[in-house]
Amino acid sequence: MKYVLAGGTGQLGGSEAGVPAYWAYSIKIATNWERAQQRAGTPATRRVALRSAMVMSPDGGGVFGMLLGLARLGLGGPVAGGRQYVSWIHDRDFVRAVEFLVARDDLAGPVNLAAPGPLPQREFMRELRAAWGIPVGLPATKWMAEIGALVLRSDTELLLKSRRVVPGRLLEAGFGFEFPDWPAAARDLTRRVREDRAGAGNNARADSVSD
Repeated sequence: MKYVLAGGTGQLGGSEAGVPAYWAYSIKIATNWERAQQRAGTPATRRVALRSAMVMSPDGGGVFGMLLGLARLGLGGPVAGGRQYVSWIHDRDFVRAVEFLVARDDLAGPVNLAAPGPLPQREFMRELRAAWGIPVGLPATKWMAEIGALVLRSDTELLLKSRRVVPGRLLEAGFGFEFPDWPAAARDLTRRVREDRAGAGNNARADSVSD
């Protein structure tokens, strides 16, 4: 169950044994997007295909909020053994990487936007729990993940598919990640979540007093 993007051009997985057939849909979408980009009738335009890992941001409604919510409920343990790799990128590094690519006229083609430190899902969630101060996360089997994905109107592909992405071209071009490793990124993100909540609480109290 792997989705590997590495090196200069990237290698798209999805044909491994035991992989559900419908998981190929996301790879098909990405392949079609990049094919359409290359066929666009703009020969003088530099084309950069952004292959982005999951962007971790403290803003509401994103994947980080969902994962943190599971951890806070005590459900942030390993899923189906937790050996599948999670690739991610901190929101600030995502923005910086896009700005870097816009400024570099010598770069074109597929570029992986992902932190250089992918890690197994078991370790990923353990570090997230540690950043928030949650000592225990209950594990989940594959069928439990399927039920949870149904309730959340999500897909098990996000939990079970292994993605081990290496940002080879960014590193070779000299891009420096502010958050290359997940533990420090998780601490920063959880700190910002707490600060946002504290600010929202202060604003609510101020509004109540003014009323």
